[in-house]
Amino acid sequence: MPLTTAADAQTAHDSHTVERAARTTQTAETTENAETATRAETTETAETAESAETTETAETAESAGATETAEAVGTAVLRLLLPHHRTADHGAAPAEAFPHQLHQIGAFVCRNEPIVLTLPGFPCKSPNPAKVLGHLPDQGERLSLAFLNSLCARIEEIHAPGARVVICSDGHVFGDLIRVPDEHIDAYSDELGRLIDELGLEHLSVFDLRDVLGDLPHSAKRAYVHDRYAPGLDELRAEVRADEHTLALYRGITRFLVDDTADFTGTRSALQRECRRRAYGVIQRSRAWGELIAEHHPGSVRLSIHPQAVGAPKFGIRLLDAPDVWVTPWHSAALHRPDGTWSLMPRARAERLGRLVHHEGRPSHFE
Repeated sequence: MPLTTAADAQTAHDSHTVERAARTTQTAETTENAETATRAETTETAETAESAETTETAETAESAGATETAEAVGTAVLRLLLPHHRTADHGAAPAEAFPHQLHQIGAFVCRNEPIVLTLPGFPCKSPNPAKVLGHLPDQGERLSLAFLNSLCARIEEIHAPGARVVICSDGHVFGDLIRVPDEHIDAYSDELGRLIDELGLEHLSVFDLRDVLGDLPHSAKRAYVHDRYAPGLDELRAEVRADEHTLALYRGITRFLVDDTADFTGTRSALQRECRRRAYGVIQRSRAWGELIAEHHPGSVRLSIHPQAVGAPKFGIRLLDAPDVWVTPWHSAALHRPDGTWSLMPRARAERLGRLVHHEGRPSHFE
Protein backbone atom coordinates (compact mmCIF):
# COMPACT_ATOMS: atom_id res chain seq x y z
CA MET A 1 0.00 0.00 0.00
CA PRO A 2 2.71 2.54 0.83
CA LEU A 3 4.47 1.57 -2.41
CA THR A 4 1.36 2.27 -4.44
CA THR A 5 0.88 5.56 -2.68
CA ALA A 6 4.44 6.63 -3.36
CA ALA A 7 4.15 5.69 -7.00
CA ASP A 8 0.94 7.58 -7.33
CA ALA A 9 2.51 10.58 -5.67
CA GLN A 10 5.47 10.41 -8.03
CA THR A 11 3.15 10.17 -11.01
CA ALA A 12 1.15 13.15 -9.80
CA HIS A 13 4.36 15.09 -9.27
CA ASP A 14 5.57 14.25 -12.77
CA SER A 15 2.19 15.25 -14.20
CA HIS A 16 2.32 18.63 -12.47
CA THR A 17 5.85 19.13 -13.74
CA VAL A 18 4.84 18.40 -17.32
CA GLU A 19 1.82 20.67 -16.97
CA ARG A 20 3.98 23.51 -15.64
CA ALA A 21 6.45 22.99 -18.46
CA ALA A 22 3.64 23.07 -21.01
CA ARG A 23 2.25 26.24 -19.48
CA THR A 24 5.71 27.79 -19.51
CA THR A 25 6.21 26.80 -23.12
CA GLN A 26 2.77 28.16 -24.04
CA THR A 27 3.49 31.43 -22.22
CA ALA A 28 6.83 31.72 -23.98
CA GLU A 29 5.21 31.06 -27.34
CA THR A 30 2.47 33.60 -26.60
CA THR A 31 5.04 36.17 -25.54
CA GLU A 32 7.14 35.44 -28.62
CA ASN A 33 4.09 35.68 -30.89
CA ALA A 34 3.08 38.98 -29.29
CA GLU A 35 6.59 40.34 -29.66
CA THR A 36 6.70 39.18 -33.28
CA ALA A 37 3.33 40.79 -33.98
CA THR A 38 4.45 43.99 -32.28
CA ARG A 39 7.66 44.03 -34.29
CA ALA A 40 5.72 43.36 -37.51
CA GLU A 41 3.21 46.07 -36.68
CA THR A 42 6.00 48.50 -35.85
CA THR A 43 7.79 47.63 -39.08
CA GLU A 44 4.56 47.99 -41.08
CA THR A 45 3.82 51.37 -39.44
CA ALA A 46 7.33 52.59 -40.16
CA GLU A 47 7.11 51.39 -43.75
CA THR A 48 3.69 53.03 -44.16
CA ALA A 49 4.98 56.30 -42.71
CA GLU A 50 8.06 56.12 -44.91
CA SER A 51 5.91 55.38 -47.97
CA ALA A 52 3.56 58.27 -47.15
CA GLU A 53 6.51 60.59 -46.62
CA THR A 54 8.05 59.46 -49.90
CA THR A 55 4.74 59.99 -51.73
CA GLU A 56 4.29 63.40 -50.15
CA THR A 57 7.85 64.36 -51.05
CA ALA A 58 7.31 63.19 -54.63
CA GLU A 59 4.02 65.10 -54.88
CA THR A 60 5.65 68.21 -53.44
CA ALA A 61 8.52 67.92 -55.89
CA GLU A 62 6.08 67.34 -58.76
CA SER A 63 4.02 70.36 -57.70
CA ALA A 64 7.14 72.51 -57.43
CA GLY A 65 8.24 71.32 -60.85
CA ALA A 66 4.84 72.15 -62.35
CA THR A 67 4.97 75.62 -60.80
CA GLU A 68 8.46 76.22 -62.18
CA THR A 69 7.30 75.06 -65.63
CA ALA A 70 4.25 77.36 -65.52
CA GLU A 71 6.44 80.30 -64.54
CA ALA A 72 8.94 79.53 -67.30
CA VAL A 73 6.20 79.26 -69.94
CA GLY A 74 4.52 82.44 -68.69
CA THR A 75 7.80 84.32 -68.92
CA ALA A 76 8.44 83.00 -72.44
CA VAL A 77 4.93 83.98 -73.60
CA LEU A 78 5.29 87.49 -72.21
CA ARG A 79 8.62 87.88 -73.97
CA LEU A 80 6.76 87.24 -77.23
CA LEU A 81 4.24 89.97 -76.36
CA LEU A 82 6.62 92.60 -74.98
CA PRO A 83 7.95 93.91 -78.34
CA HIS A 84 4.33 94.84 -79.15
CA HIS A 85 3.47 96.42 -75.79
CA ARG A 86 1.31 99.51 -76.22
CA THR A 87 2.28 101.87 -73.41
CA ALA A 88 3.05 105.50 -72.73
CA ASP A 89 5.81 104.47 -70.30
CA HIS A 90 9.40 104.92 -71.42
CA GLY A 91 11.96 102.14 -71.46
CA ALA A 92 11.62 98.38 -71.83
CA ALA A 93 10.31 96.30 -68.94
CA PRO A 94 11.13 92.63 -68.19
CA ALA A 95 8.47 89.92 -68.16
CA GLU A 96 8.71 89.77 -64.37
CA ALA A 97 7.20 93.28 -64.21
CA PHE A 98 3.81 91.86 -65.31
CA PRO A 99 2.62 89.70 -62.36
CA HIS A 100 -1.06 89.73 -63.38
CA GLN A 101 -0.34 88.24 -66.79
CA LEU A 102 2.21 85.75 -65.42
CA HIS A 103 -0.37 84.44 -62.95
CA GLN A 104 -3.13 84.19 -65.57
CA ILE A 105 -0.93 82.44 -68.14
CA GLY A 106 0.46 80.12 -65.46
CA ALA A 107 -3.05 78.98 -64.53
CA PHE A 108 -3.72 77.86 -68.12
CA VAL A 109 -0.34 76.11 -68.28
CA CYS A 110 -0.95 74.22 -65.03
CA ARG A 111 -4.27 72.97 -66.41
CA ASN A 112 -2.63 72.12 -69.75
CA GLU A 113 -5.24 74.24 -71.56
CA PRO A 114 -4.98 76.75 -74.43
CA ILE A 115 -4.16 80.25 -73.17
CA VAL A 116 -7.20 82.48 -73.75
CA LEU A 117 -6.56 86.17 -74.44
CA THR A 118 -9.51 88.56 -74.68
CA LEU A 119 -9.16 91.77 -76.70
CA PRO A 120 -11.95 94.37 -76.54
CA GLY A 121 -11.73 96.32 -79.77
CA PHE A 122 -12.48 96.18 -83.49
CA PRO A 123 -15.76 98.05 -82.81
CA CYS A 124 -16.44 99.73 -86.17
CA LYS A 125 -14.77 102.21 -88.49
CA SER A 126 -14.50 105.87 -87.52
CA PRO A 127 -17.32 107.96 -89.00
CA ASN A 128 -14.78 110.52 -90.24
CA PRO A 129 -14.01 109.93 -93.97
CA ALA A 130 -10.73 111.86 -93.61
CA LYS A 131 -9.44 109.04 -91.39
CA VAL A 132 -10.77 105.83 -92.97
CA LEU A 133 -11.68 104.29 -96.34
CA GLY A 134 -15.23 103.26 -95.44
CA HIS A 135 -17.32 101.49 -92.80
CA LEU A 136 -16.05 97.94 -93.50
CA PRO A 137 -12.76 96.28 -92.48
CA ASP A 138 -9.87 96.78 -94.91
CA GLN A 139 -6.18 95.93 -95.16
CA GLY A 140 -5.51 97.40 -91.71
CA GLU A 141 -7.85 94.86 -90.13
CA ARG A 142 -6.57 92.01 -92.32
CA LEU A 143 -2.99 92.67 -91.25
CA SER A 144 -3.95 93.09 -87.59
CA LEU A 145 -5.95 89.86 -87.50
CA ALA A 146 -3.10 87.98 -89.19
CA PHE A 147 -0.66 89.43 -86.63
CA LEU A 148 -2.79 88.25 -83.69
CA ASN A 149 -3.12 84.79 -85.21
CA SER A 150 0.65 84.58 -85.74
CA LEU A 151 1.24 85.46 -82.08
CA CYS A 152 -0.95 82.53 -81.07
CA ALA A 153 0.93 80.23 -83.44
CA ARG A 154 4.23 81.28 -81.85
CA ILE A 155 2.81 80.68 -78.38
CA GLU A 156 1.88 77.16 -79.52
CA GLU A 157 5.59 76.48 -80.10
CA ILE A 158 6.16 77.15 -76.39
CA HIS A 159 2.92 75.77 -74.92
CA ALA A 160 1.61 72.74 -76.86
CA PRO A 161 -2.13 73.36 -76.20
CA GLY A 162 -1.62 76.72 -77.90
CA ALA A 163 -3.49 79.98 -77.47
CA ARG A 164 -6.51 81.78 -78.87
CA VAL A 165 -7.57 85.41 -79.02
CA VAL A 166 -11.23 86.27 -78.52
CA ILE A 167 -11.90 89.58 -80.27
CA CYS A 168 -14.61 91.24 -78.20
CA SER A 169 -16.14 93.56 -80.79
CA ASP A 170 -17.62 96.37 -78.73
CA GLY A 171 -19.15 98.75 -81.27
CA HIS A 172 -22.76 98.33 -80.14
CA VAL A 173 -21.78 99.03 -76.53
CA PHE A 174 -21.22 102.73 -77.27
CA GLY A 175 -22.32 103.15 -80.89
CA ASP A 176 -24.74 105.94 -79.99
CA LEU A 177 -21.97 107.88 -78.22
CA ILE A 178 -19.55 107.70 -81.15
CA ARG A 179 -22.29 108.47 -83.68
CA VAL A 180 -22.02 105.27 -85.75
CA PRO A 181 -25.21 103.58 -87.05
CA ASP A 182 -25.90 100.13 -85.62
CA GLU A 183 -26.24 98.62 -89.09
CA HIS A 184 -22.67 99.74 -89.89
CA ILE A 185 -21.49 98.10 -86.67
CA ASP A 186 -23.24 94.83 -87.54
CA ALA A 187 -21.74 94.87 -91.04
CA TYR A 188 -18.25 95.53 -89.66
CA SER A 189 -18.46 92.70 -87.10
CA ASP A 190 -19.87 90.24 -89.64
CA GLU A 191 -17.07 91.08 -92.07
CA LEU A 192 -14.49 90.45 -89.33
CA GLY A 193 -15.88 86.95 -88.87
CA ARG A 194 -15.82 86.38 -92.63
CA LEU A 195 -12.19 87.51 -92.85
CA ILE A 196 -11.18 85.17 -90.04
CA ASP A 197 -12.73 82.24 -91.92
CA GLU A 198 -11.43 83.33 -95.33
CA LEU A 199 -7.85 83.77 -94.11
CA GLY A 200 -7.88 80.55 -92.08
CA LEU A 201 -7.08 82.33 -88.81
CA GLU A 202 -7.85 79.33 -86.63
CA HIS A 203 -6.68 80.93 -83.38
CA LEU A 204 -9.18 83.83 -83.55
CA SER A 205 -12.89 84.23 -82.85
CA VAL A 206 -15.33 87.15 -82.50
CA PHE A 207 -17.55 87.78 -79.47
CA ASP A 208 -20.13 90.58 -79.36
CA LEU A 209 -23.40 91.57 -77.68
CA ARG A 210 -25.37 89.29 -79.98
CA ASP A 211 -23.68 86.34 -78.28
CA VAL A 212 -25.00 87.54 -74.92
CA LEU A 213 -28.35 89.23 -75.57
CA GLY A 214 -29.39 87.80 -78.92
CA ASP A 215 -31.76 89.88 -81.04
CA LEU A 216 -32.82 92.44 -78.43
CA PRO A 217 -32.97 96.01 -79.78
CA HIS A 218 -29.55 97.66 -79.68
CA SER A 219 -30.78 100.38 -77.31
CA ALA A 220 -32.03 97.71 -74.89
CA LYS A 221 -28.67 95.91 -75.03
CA ARG A 222 -26.80 99.12 -74.25
CA ALA A 223 -29.12 99.91 -71.35
CA TYR A 224 -28.71 96.40 -69.93
CA VAL A 225 -24.90 96.54 -70.03
CA HIS A 226 -24.74 100.06 -68.61
CA ASP A 227 -27.23 99.46 -65.79
CA ARG A 228 -25.71 96.16 -64.70
CA TYR A 229 -21.97 96.77 -65.05
CA ALA A 230 -21.03 100.46 -65.50
CA PRO A 231 -19.39 102.50 -62.70
CA GLY A 232 -21.19 105.61 -61.44
CA LEU A 233 -20.47 108.91 -63.15
CA ASP A 234 -19.41 110.69 -59.93
CA GLU A 235 -17.07 107.82 -59.12
CA LEU A 236 -15.52 108.03 -62.59
CA ARG A 237 -15.10 111.82 -62.44
CA ALA A 238 -13.26 111.46 -59.12
CA GLU A 239 -10.99 108.81 -60.64
CA VAL A 240 -10.15 111.03 -63.61
CA ARG A 241 -9.14 113.79 -61.19
CA ALA A 242 -7.06 111.48 -59.01
CA ASP A 243 -5.43 108.98 -61.40
CA GLU A 244 -3.07 110.07 -64.17
CA HIS A 245 -3.65 106.97 -66.32
CA THR A 246 -7.43 107.40 -66.23
CA LEU A 247 -6.95 111.09 -67.03
CA ALA A 248 -4.79 110.16 -70.05
CA LEU A 249 -7.47 107.72 -71.21
CA TYR A 250 -10.18 110.36 -70.81
CA ARG A 251 -8.17 112.91 -72.79
CA GLY A 252 -7.33 110.38 -75.50
CA ILE A 253 -10.97 109.38 -75.99
CA THR A 254 -12.06 113.03 -75.98
CA ARG A 255 -9.53 113.74 -78.73
CA PHE A 256 -10.82 110.82 -80.78
CA LEU A 257 -14.41 111.98 -80.41
CA VAL A 258 -13.47 115.49 -81.54
CA ASP A 259 -11.54 114.13 -84.53
CA ASP A 260 -14.34 111.72 -85.46
CA THR A 261 -17.04 114.39 -85.46
CA ALA A 262 -16.79 115.65 -89.02
CA ASP A 263 -20.21 117.28 -89.40
CA PHE A 264 -20.52 119.40 -86.23
CA THR A 265 -22.00 122.84 -86.99
CA GLY A 266 -21.29 124.58 -83.69
CA THR A 267 -18.15 126.22 -82.34
CA ARG A 268 -14.95 124.34 -81.58
CA SER A 269 -15.34 124.96 -77.84
CA ALA A 270 -18.93 123.66 -77.93
CA LEU A 271 -17.74 120.51 -79.72
CA GLN A 272 -15.04 119.94 -77.12
CA ARG A 273 -17.54 120.31 -74.26
CA GLU A 274 -19.87 117.80 -75.88
CA CYS A 275 -17.03 115.35 -76.54
CA ARG A 276 -15.79 115.59 -72.96
CA ARG A 277 -19.28 114.66 -71.79
CA ARG A 278 -19.48 111.75 -74.24
CA ALA A 279 -15.98 110.58 -73.25
CA TYR A 280 -17.21 109.81 -69.73
CA GLY A 281 -20.00 107.72 -71.23
CA VAL A 282 -17.57 105.85 -73.47
CA ILE A 283 -15.34 105.00 -70.48
CA GLN A 284 -18.35 103.94 -68.39
CA ARG A 285 -19.56 101.56 -71.07
CA SER A 286 -16.07 100.32 -71.87
CA ARG A 287 -15.64 99.41 -68.21
CA ALA A 288 -19.06 97.74 -68.26
CA TRP A 289 -18.08 95.74 -71.36
CA GLY A 290 -14.89 94.67 -69.62
CA GLU A 291 -16.88 93.36 -66.64
CA LEU A 292 -19.19 91.43 -68.95
CA ILE A 293 -16.20 89.92 -70.77
CA ALA A 294 -14.64 88.84 -67.46
CA GLU A 295 -17.93 87.19 -66.52
CA HIS A 296 -18.13 85.23 -69.78
CA HIS A 297 -14.39 84.51 -70.13
CA PRO A 298 -13.15 84.12 -66.53
CA GLY A 299 -9.41 83.92 -66.02
CA SER A 300 -8.56 85.11 -69.53
CA VAL A 301 -5.50 87.29 -70.18
CA ARG A 302 -6.93 90.75 -70.80
CA LEU A 303 -5.39 92.65 -73.72
CA SER A 304 -6.16 96.28 -74.53
CA ILE A 305 -5.82 98.48 -77.60
CA HIS A 306 -5.26 101.47 -75.29
CA PRO A 307 -1.83 102.27 -73.79
CA GLN A 308 -1.36 100.52 -70.43
CA ALA A 309 1.21 101.07 -67.70
CA VAL A 310 3.82 98.42 -66.94
CA GLY A 311 2.35 95.96 -64.42
CA ALA A 312 -1.27 96.98 -65.07
CA PRO A 313 -4.00 94.29 -65.00
CA LYS A 314 -4.49 94.85 -68.74
CA PHE A 315 -1.72 94.43 -71.31
CA GLY A 316 -1.77 97.09 -74.02
CA ILE A 317 -0.89 95.70 -77.43
CA ARG A 318 0.07 97.32 -80.73
CA LEU A 319 -1.44 95.70 -83.79
CA LEU A 320 0.66 97.47 -86.45
CA ASP A 321 3.33 100.14 -86.63
CA ALA A 322 1.96 103.64 -86.03
CA PRO A 323 3.55 106.95 -85.00
CA ASP A 324 0.88 107.46 -82.32
CA VAL A 325 0.27 104.86 -79.57
CA TRP A 326 -3.46 105.57 -79.85
CA VAL A 327 -3.81 104.75 -83.56
CA THR A 328 -5.79 101.61 -84.47
CA PRO A 329 -6.89 100.07 -87.81
CA TRP A 330 -10.46 101.30 -87.32
CA HIS A 331 -9.31 104.93 -86.95
CA SER A 332 -6.93 104.93 -89.90
CA ALA A 333 -5.85 103.56 -93.28
CA ALA A 334 -2.92 101.27 -94.05
CA LEU A 335 0.07 102.41 -96.12
CA HIS A 336 2.39 99.86 -97.77
CA ARG A 337 5.83 101.44 -97.87
CA PRO A 338 8.49 100.81 -100.56
CA ASP A 339 10.60 98.83 -98.06
CA GLY A 340 7.74 96.35 -97.59
CA THR A 341 6.63 97.56 -94.15
CA TRP A 342 3.12 98.69 -93.22
CA SER A 343 2.03 101.74 -91.24
CA LEU A 344 -1.30 103.08 -90.01
CA MET A 345 -2.18 106.74 -90.48
CA PRO A 346 -5.19 108.96 -91.31
CA ARG A 347 -6.50 108.43 -94.82
CA ALA A 348 -5.88 112.08 -95.72
CA ARG A 349 -2.16 111.64 -95.03
CA ALA A 350 -1.86 108.17 -96.59
CA GLU A 351 -3.35 109.29 -99.89
CA ARG A 352 -0.67 111.99 -100.16
CA LEU A 353 2.00 109.30 -99.86
CA GLY A 354 0.64 106.58 -102.13
CA ARG A 355 -2.02 105.43 -104.56
CA LEU A 356 -5.28 103.77 -103.56
CA VAL A 357 -5.45 99.98 -103.96
CA HIS A 358 -8.73 98.05 -104.18
CA HIS A 359 -9.38 94.50 -102.95
CA GLU A 360 -12.50 92.57 -104.00
CA GLY A 361 -13.95 95.75 -105.43
CA ARG A 362 -13.52 97.82 -102.25
CA PRO A 363 -10.88 100.38 -101.17
CA SER A 364 -8.23 98.46 -99.25
CA HIS A 365 -5.05 100.47 -98.61
CA PHE A 366 -2.44 102.79 -100.11
CA GLU A 367 0.96 101.97 -101.54
